[in-house]
Amino acid sequence: MNRTFVIGVLARCLAGVIGALFIGQAAAQPHGYPGKPIRFIVGFPPGGSTDIAARIITPRLSERLSQSVIVDNRSGAGGIVGVDAIAKSEPDGYTIGWGVSGMLTISVSLRTDLPFNPVTDLAPITMAVNNTLILVANPSFPAKDASELIALAKAKPGKIALGSPGIGTAMHLAGALLNMMAGIDLVHAPYKGLGPAANDLLGGQIPVAILDVATTRNFIKLGRLKALGTTGVKRALTAPEVSTIDESGLPGYAVTSWFGVIAPARTPPEIVRLLNSHIVAILEIPDVRERFFAMGLEPMPTTSEEFGNIIKSEITRWAKVIKESGIVVQ
Repeated sequence: MNRTFVIGVLARCLAGVIGALFIGQAAAQPHGYPGKPIRFIVGFPPGGSTDIAARIITPRLSERLSQSVIVDNRSGAGGIVGVDAIAKSEPDGYTIGWGVSGMLTISVSLRTDLPFNPVTDLAPITMAVNNTLILVANPSFPAKDASELIALAKAKPGKIALGSPGIGTAMHLAGALLNMMAGIDLVHAPYKGLGPAANDLLGGQIPVAILDVATTRNFIKLGRLKALGTTGVKRALTAPEVSTIDESGLPGYAVTSWFGVIAPARTPPEIVRLLNSHIVAILEIPDVRERFFAMGLEPMPTTSEEFGNIIKSEITRWAKVIKESGIVVQ
């Protein structure tokens, strides 16, 4: 066989193999991306749970992308400023950040001044962590679980206050749904944040509140607060000893609160898929999971499509609860 012919065949085969490898790499990582630092916008001040959670993920993401991922705190208007900054950024994959459940699914029906539409102005990347909500009481309150609270509320309609971190928060809506499903009238007592609500609950100024596990679990362990039930579909990995409200008195009741990663709408699908694959992998790392569990947060990654469907379904769900409960933002 002609030596030149053989060399030519081998060269073409080698070129084909190299080309196939190049195409595979291009499919995994869009050409030239990322070529500069990525901003991760957090719509709340430094030091809070959303900020700390972002700083758990971003160093790992930076390592995987071989590019800096910088946390950019854009606090204001209860997180609206941060999400609006994401929505109005160039859809090039260089601006991503947190979207929290209340902001993306509740505010749509509560605020006429919301400067973005969560469905049309944002691209969902992945849900990241579940922030378990919990129904808690001052130790002096007689109810031991959700069923006993419901019984007391039926015996004393309009007489028991239920605290939350504020109007329109996921905790507020969880209380409104509890009233609707149980046919009771717990009186909403809104506070300006989790801390003030927890302080008044500890001090006995209010008997019951819906807060989160991260804020309350140490007080529960010390006996300074009493857990009546978590709000999820199943028991939380961050508080497995506490029964759900569904288990302890109200079948079918379920409310979740979460943080998810979002980008501007029209971000190229291949970049969304790349970021999703990296962030989902990060959320499966044992050390990362342990750090989240220590905060009272449970990693809950999804595909971008699943996350988008969750946002749409919860917008519809909470719109109904808000309308039937007559909730308005003053």
